Amino acid sequence: MEFREDILGTPYEAAELVLAPDEEGPVSATLVRRLVPRSRQAVLYLHGYTDYFFQTHLADHFVAAGFSFYALDLRKYGRSLRPHQSPNFIRDLAAYDEELDEAVRIIRELDGHTRLLVDGHSTGGLVAALWASRRAGRGLLDGLFLNSPFLSMPTAAAVRALAGPAVGALGRVAATRRLPAPLNPHYAHSLHRDHRGQWDFDLTLKPAEGFPLYAGWLAAIQRGQQQVRRGLRIDCPVLLMASTASTVTKKWDPALLHTDAVLRADDIAALAPRLGRHVTTVRIDGGMHDLVLSGEAARAQVFAELDRWTGAYFPAPPA
Repeated sequence: MEFREDILGTPYEAAELVLAPDEEGPVSATLVRRLVPRSRQAVLYLHGYTDYFFQTHLADHFVAAGFSFYALDLRKYGRSLRPHQSPNFIRDLAAYDEELDEAVRIIRELDGHTRLLVDGHSTGGLVAALWASRRAGRGLLDGLFLNSPFLSMPTAAAVRALAGPAVGALGRVAATRRLPAPLNPHYAHSLHRDHRGQWDFDLTLKPAEGFPLYAGWLAAIQRGQQQVRRGLRIDCPVLLMASTASTVTKKWDPALLHTDAVLRADDIAALAPRLGRHVTTVRIDGGMHDLVLSGEAARAQVFAELDRWTGAYFPAPPA
């Protein structure tokens, strides 16, 4: 493993984490880092669905607070996606434990950090929460920040109950079946500066229409969400943030700029107590789905609440 200059340029470095191959062939993940000299505190960021790490202003914020910053592009996402692979595809979310465990080993053992905060957005929030629960009692992480985590499908409970068994069965017998459920491009358009947003990101790594939706992936997500509803046992402090409102639309609507247009924020907040015994929930007025990509006022709320929480659980070392 060797760190080289990342696609974002200096001061970001990236290293390929070679993982066990799967039925599609060789597999790897990508660990991006931005080190703070002499820092013993670090944050590891996990992206969402059809996503990758590009939020350098988030890294700037953590670095200014004294954290070394790391981000993991999971297998078959972003920097880690290879031509022979089905984008985003996985059969079991627990498979991500391999790259998470290796990233944490590098952060703690090789780079010498003694305290670790994991920051997961959307699907990355679900993956991080499940991993943190499975790793309870091992002292691997000291805090978990969940930004609009994908804890529940954006449908009514009755719909989930009716559709769930069918999705599970299809995921078992035809995991690579493509389902007719592309992403609504208006969410990406609300973010990207070439459309109606203010952010710049690579539309080949994060396409507005998303990648194909596979039955096996959806079944894996569903099983993970069922685990959340039954209750997890995360043993570190958790900060969960979600917007105060959601929008469902198939056409452009200005509300996309100040609500969660992907998930049902109320459902996310309602599931927060199922994560563990020490959970703080914060609702962000005007927040978009990726809260750190929200408008300036909402984004200021996010960082103020994050600073308040990290100030309590990750205090700066004495000068």
